[in-house]
Amino acid sequence: MNSEAQPSPPAPAPPTRAGIIALIGRANVGKSSLLNAILGEKVSIVSPVAQTTRNVIRGILTEPRGQLVFHDTPGVHKAVGDLGRVMNRMARSAADGADVALLVLDTSLPPREEDLGWMKKLQRESLPVLIALNKSDLGGAYAAALRAAWDEARPADAVPRTPPEWFNVSAATGQGLDSLVAALFARVPEGPLLFPEDVLTDYPRKLAIADVIREKLFAELRDELPHAVAVWVEELDDSSDPWRVRALIYVRKHSQKGIVIGEKGRLLRKVRRAAEAELAEIYEHPVALECWVKVEPKWDANFWLLKKFGYVR
Repeated sequence: MNSEAQPSPPAPAPPTRAGIIALIGRANVGKSSLLNAILGEKVSIVSPVAQTTRNVIRGILTEPRGQLVFHDTPGVHKAVGDLGRVMNRMARSAADGADVALLVLDTSLPPREEDLGWMKKLQRESLPVLIALNKSDLGGAYAAALRAAWDEARPADAVPRTPPEWFNVSAATGQGLDSLVAALFARVPEGPLLFPEDVLTDYPRKLAIADVIREKLFAELRDELPHAVAVWVEELDDSSDPWRVRALIYVRKHSQKGIVIGEKGRLLRKVRRAAEAELAEIYEHPVALECWVKVEPKWDANFWLLKKFGYVR
């Protein structure tokens, strides 16, 4: 008889978890920056101009614990025109079908009407809510006011719910992100991965390239006319070296066309070079970009153009 102790069987691996996270909040609180920081990759464009994100962008975090699929949405804002109303409609439906709502608030500013609107909406729904108090590296002056606002915003028809979990985070420094991600994994259900483990985003490449060009335009134009501009990638040849991309930049007026092109084409040339550099970094392949500016009056009220740009589902 063998008296030696038999080795213990290996402990079973923890179950895989996977779920959808609705990344929501008003415009310009840093949702896209937070998503990029969590993923460690840039999948959503970032700009100091509010309402930069115009589509629902899925960013996918896959690791041994499982998979978190983030839906980064346009921020709710005071809508002007058809485009603004479309963006708000997409934002407000963000929580539909999600496993967890992640509300992002800006601790450097007092609570705003749009923040309170999200708080009321989420308290009428039964899905778990986590709240990221972003920009905490700036001092978090209004963190306490935002916490108090949650209780004050409770509507009469609020559903009974577990209080939300609060996290002081910074997309700029990475503060608090590990704890936030751990809490998200704890809240999503057990189950198989929703996407292949090597997929970072399912956002179409043409739309992603158009977004990078638009981001570079915003960086140059600032508040001059960013919301009058849309970008559409008309041609993409990724079989060539470098990749060949032909993009159309839509504006509403002839005067805006001149602003986008700039004196002797300098502004557009600067935008093109900045976009080529970033696209080459993202796709690890050189990109040759050709940009043309097209005047299309009221493009932002044209259903078929909004659908082509991906703003209407």
